[in-house]
Amino acid sequence: GTGLWNHIDPMEYLSVDALYARPQTFWKYFAQVFGPTLDAQPNAGHIALAKLEKAGYIHTIITQNIDGLHQKGGAENVLEVHGHLRTAHCRSCGCTYPMEQALSQLSKEPIPRCEKCGSSLRPDVVLFGDMMPVAFSQAVQAVETSQFMLVVGSSLTVSPANTLAFHVPRLAIINRDPTPAEGRADVVIHGSAGDTLTAVIRELGLDCVN
Repeated sequence: GTGLWNHIDPMEYLSVDALYARPQTFWKYFAQVFGPTLDAQPNAGHIALAKLEKAGYIHTIITQNIDGLHQKGGAENVLEVHGHLRTAHCRSCGCTYPMEQALSQLSKEPIPRCEKCGSSLRPDVVLFGDMMPVAFSQAVQAVETSQFMLVVGSSLTVSPANTLAFHVPRLAIINRDPTPAEGRADVVIHGSAGDTLTAVIRELGLDCVN
């Protein structure tokens, strides 16, 4: 939504190299791109997936998104393979701070710093050039022990998370546009995730699940 991706190169401004070499520039663009996301609210798709989880149809939600909207929508067992926006941590002592607190420092100084030791902070998201987090290994394990995967709202073009869809016996995909995995999918629906999943929970009688 911000349109900033049309004007900046994330590999240049939002990478590990940028964080270390040009932290002031990194945090400037990070705040512009992701700051508004902190106030985002879950949509019908997030809420529907949480209801499917609560009813036992889904046991794990694997997401590449860092916005935390699955949890806001009521989901519990969520693996965030690209990290999350909830916190930032000190690169020296490891102290953790809410992201709102880290970003609020930018009104007074160019780089958010640790209140304990004064070192700079980094967001708890997977940046370009980062190693994948433990959550990705957990996602691989979850997929390898599953019989079915439902892919929702993903282009399946971002590696390595997109490879997960090729390691389950049965696959269904809900996405507005075609994806590379459709040739092996049992069910493909091109459409809105929110509308489609809302129809699914209505058909299953889960409308009233809180």
